[in-house]
Amino acid sequence: MISQERVLTKLVAASTQQARLLELFELQHDEGPCLDCYREGRAVANVDPVQAERRWPAFGAAVRAARFASVHAVPLRLRDEVIGAMNLFLADRATLTAEELALAQALADIATIGLLQERAVREQQVLAEQLQGALNSRTVIEQAKGVLAERHQLTLEAAFTAMRTHARRNGRPLLAVAADVIDGTFDQSLQPDL
Repeated sequence: MISQERVLTKLVAASTQQARLLELFELQHDEGPCLDCYREGRAVANVDPVQAERRWPAFGAAVRAARFASVHAVPLRLRDEVIGAMNLFLADRATLTAEELALAQALADIATIGLLQERAVREQQVLAEQLQGALNSRTVIEQAKGVLAERHQLTLEAAFTAMRTHARRNGRPLLAVAADVIDGTFDQSLQPDL
């Protein structure tokens, strides 16, 4: 199964080592049923090794060498968007019936749901981590404002302005300056406004 994440096309899964190697070969040579299926958004079905070699010379030779009787690919779709494709390699016969092809598409649809669900969970985790990081940063900055305001009898706004000015003048992240204020390593002599 091949999926596209952003611009990167990659192998997501394979049922056997032989199929995995053939899928990787397909990606390396940028030819084969899965890539055509992905690009065109429609199934590629019932391609025997002779047809495969005519259509995709390098890939077709690899199919023949692997002794597959036929190759097929069905799209992984979300509505009108194709997010990947699933290869099917048959070792014992050359054709899929219309019913078998419909079953393959149904399995591809189920795989699509799984991939999209995993992607959504991963995106939520990244967002949660980013939000937690921002909250943690904001907490440190707020604590530093309080410490600096108390030490130098400043308003919270003036303390924040002093930290921000120091950070900009010295090319340091505000969070690093805030951490220095809290742990007492902030050198007030570097801050002319205090």
